[in-house]
Amino acid sequence: MTRARTLKELAERLGVSVTTVSRALAGHEQIARKTRERVSEAAREMGYVPNIAGRQLVSGRSNFVGFIIPLRGPNFMDSYLGEFVTGLGEGLVSHGIDLILATVQQGQSELEVLRHLVESGRADGVVIPRIAAHDERVRYLAQHNFPFVAHGRIEDDDIVYSWLDADGEKAFENAFELLYGLGHRHFGMVSISEEMTFRNLRERGFKRAMERIGDPGLRLDIVRAPRFDRGETVSAIGRLLDAPDRPTAIVGLFDEIALTIIREAARRELSIPRDLSVVGFDNITAAAYAPPGLTTFEVETRSMAREIAHMLVRRIEGEPAGLSNTLIRPRLVERASHGPAPQ
Repeated sequence: MTRARTLKELAERLGVSVTTVSRALAGHEQIARKTRERVSEAAREMGYVPNIAGRQLVSGRSNFVGFIIPLRGPNFMDSYLGEFVTGLGEGLVSHGIDLILATVQQGQSELEVLRHLVESGRADGVVIPRIAAHDERVRYLAQHNFPFVAHGRIEDDDIVYSWLDADGEKAFENAFELLYGLGHRHFGMVSISEEMTFRNLRERGFKRAMERIGDPGLRLDIVRAPRFDRGETVSAIGRLLDAPDRPTAIVGLFDEIALTIIREAARRELSIPRDLSVVGFDNITAAAYAPPGLTTFEVETRSMAREIAHMLVRRIEGEPAGLSNTLIRPRLVERASHGPAPQ
């Protein structure tokens, strides 16, 4: 079959208008599904490649979405970011949009990089993860009416914006209920020192569940460390494990902390879960393979990122901010790191 080099040639071969072909290839729902499929199949057979530069000139869009990654330490990405970026890319490519990864170097502010990305016109929208309780990125983007979706929520209630989040507050309530039902009364929690919304919500969920029980024999010891300082995190865990009155169950704010708790317990020859129960959050890949298998909460980071991509495309196309906000309920994944309180 002869190659079609232009949209007009493709339309003439199919016997339809250029507008119909253009809208069909863009996936517009106003075009019948059978017509969209027929046009897409013909485009593949005729080797038609859309002129991206021309499309950008007409639409005024770059067909790029930005995602900013701060560089901390030797690892470019942690487990969470790796899964998130993979899912985000998968979601965007289904719309014919590419992902720009903008890095924040040491000594550079994330807001500075974000401003450059927005004001240069290189991106049609951005996704921002790891939301702080009072996040300057959210306020800046909302003030400039720039399309964005946040993976998480701020605690300011005066800003309307689009977000998708996992209900960590409810998950940590469930974590307490699980452990309390197994006889645990003295709990530990290893958290982070940064004022992040997800930290506040997860700690709040655990505390509220304790308060509802009204058991005067309950005790919760919380230790915190900077999120990306492994040495301080290990030191904080040690304060719990080496205490004369050690908790019988410790919850990590997320899986990487929980897995570190298990490793530090093993160094002290503590048996999991006979001597100590450990629970995490996120269900990263390593959680299933690190002995004895981490009990945690599944949030499906990759699929959440794909949904965030679809939300952002709708925002870019004109959907009002805040219309599709979504709170996802995490699912408990029970493995071998939790058990009855030791006698």
